Amino acid sequence: MPSHQQRFTGPGPLFTPDTIPEFQDLILSRYRSTGRKFPWRETTDPYHILVSEIMLQQTQVSRVAEKFPQFIAAFPDFPALAAAPLPDVLAQWQGMGYNRRAIALQKCARRVVEEYGGTLPDDPEILATFPGIGKATASSICAFAFNHPVIFIETNIRRVFIHCFFPDGETVDDDAILPLVEEALYRDNPREWYNALMDYGTELKKAVPNPNRRSARYTKQSAFEGSDRKIRGEILRLLLSGKRMTEKAILRTIREDPERVRRIIAALETEGFITRNGSSFSIAPQ
Repeated sequence: MPSHQQRFTGPGPLFTPDTIPEFQDLILSRYRSTGRKFPWRETTDPYHILVSEIMLQQTQVSRVAEKFPQFIAAFPDFPALAAAPLPDVLAQWQGMGYNRRAIALQKCARRVVEEYGGTLPDDPEILATFPGIGKATASSICAFAFNHPVIFIETNIRRVFIHCFFPDGETVDDDAILPLVEEALYRDNPREWYNALMDYGTELKKAVPNPNRRSARYTKQSAFEGSDRKIRGEILRLLLSGKRMTEKAILRTIREDPERVRRIIAALETEGFITRNGSSFSIAPQ
């Protein structure tokens, strides 16, 4: 059998549908010997899995590993998160980016408490209707929380299959990858299998030019520095102190184009992050 490093760099198809058992052996053996340790991998608590999956959507794993224990300590279960004031939730979310995920996560907690008696549904079709949860995240939650043999693709899984099965593909569509994901699924332990795939995808990212650039879904993420996202975060940090601030005070503190900052303030108000009281703004109560 070729070495692990040759699997990363060797020419031609690394695997075909006929060699999927060999592919499974490679992925699982690598994970069992060098798999990464994270707090959300040490539990099957559905609440913990939900929090980790929402956090991991658009944040680096190292940052989530730092923030996840703090968030769980502050809001240990669905009822605690559902009942928490929004400023407290956003304060714990600081540094994660994409703050709308925090609001969506709290709305999920409230729905679990109010509609499902505090128990997270284990059906991906139901979970996909929750705020901030699409089909892939719903399936991922079901795999990691309930060990269900669901089929889904996310960025690391996509990277593995493009590299291993489509070395010459220039524009690889997910429709071509999904049948292979289904055929390769290690049904004895889907939780372990998807963790293993994601770890292998992370290794590939460091070892070879990103295979996902050959995905039909590939888009380059815009830079954070100087972005609207960065300004949104700065405005929320100012208001999370609990103080009200006028628009003029915000503009004095955030030294960006005033019209751009005003537009972002208006968007935050429309989206329900902040509220206006006279001439001042504060974090919106929920």
